[in-house]
Amino acid sequence: MPQKAWSAKRERQYEHIKDSLEDRGTGEDKAEEIAARTVNKERARSGEAKSSSRLSREDISSGRRGGMRSGTRREKGRTRDQLYNEAKKMGIEGRSKMNKEQLQRAVDRRK
Repeated sequence: MPQKAWSAKRERQYEHIKDSLEDRGTGEDKAEEIAARTVNKERARSGEAKSSSRLSREDISSGRRGGMRSGTRREKGRTRDQLYNEAKKMGIEGRSKMNKEQLQRAVDRRK
């Protein structure tokens, strides 16, 4: 187990994820890393972690996401909804009619 600060529930969650990944052919080191990241993200989302990134708190849950942004050749990064919310906070006009690429450019221009 990577951390002793985890509760018994998180330890079980870690083991379950790790075992599941190994059963599907993922190497042990990679399975441990993915399981630890998943558990840490869930801890951040539920307020158990002492510190967490904004993305860990606001992104869709790792269980629901289910690898939507993994294993593809497309550019990874923020979702359209995340970019839209960032554009909204920046006051970017016309954001509701923009697609993901347009939102990305508009947000990047403002930074």
